[in-house]
Amino acid sequence: MQCIQLSNSNLKDEHICCALGAKQYEQAVIEKKKWLSDRMEEGLVFYRLDERAKVFIEYLPADKAWAPIAAPNYMYINCLWVSGKYKNQGYAKRLLDKCKEDAAALGMDGIVHIVGSKKLPYLSDKRFFEHMGFKVVDQADPYFELVALQLNESAALPAFKKMDENASVNEKGIVIYFSAQCPFAVGIVEELREVAVNKGVLFTAHRLITRDESQYAPVIWSTFALFYDGKFITHEIMSPNKFEKLLTTIL
Repeated sequence: MQCIQLSNSNLKDEHICCALGAKQYEQAVIEKKKWLSDRMEEGLVFYRLDERAKVFIEYLPADKAWAPIAAPNYMYINCLWVSGKYKNQGYAKRLLDKCKEDAAALGMDGIVHIVGSKKLPYLSDKRFFEHMGFKVVDQADPYFELVALQLNESAALPAFKKMDENASVNEKGIVIYFSAQCPFAVGIVEELREVAVNKGVLFTAHRLITRDESQYAPVIWSTFALFYDGKFITHEIMSPNKFEKLLTTIL
């Protein structure tokens, strides 16, 4: 099967895999496409299987990443996703090889990505990346790990940026930081707000709308981060039902 690269010339007419077929996320997908379009001007690549499937990779130069990392002259993978019947057929390696080829062609020192220390929703499986030659180069509480594949062994290793002492979450109740990197995040926040309000829980959502905001926000995973009374709870973009169950455990 063939793969295609999306660009500003075909983005409007092609699907972007995320929230594929979910009508409740149509507006969120439009916002994600706008986010992608802006990032493509900065070197973002969206490469996917030319099928109606969730098989794609999204990456851009790490200095343009919406993540608190220091990785000069590295490529940063936003997302690598292979789902359903397409798993275990070599597609993940094929997509990653495309990223490696582009990074090498640009003379970059390597590739970097955020994974979980264990298998978690919305975070890549660390074992796959280790199998592909990546190594853990930094860690951040409670379970985030930075993995890197060096193309230049003499280059400095990437690292998470140190959080500013003032970059903390001091608001009471549920506080969510999110961005348009994922249509699921954009599409679900107001539903979660409704659940919280119905339970009488304070709810605040901060949408990160610039790269600088994402790089210096008090979160590692700027796509979606949920706090309660200042304590980080999860990066998982959850359904209203799951969120309601979560509230019963933390209130």
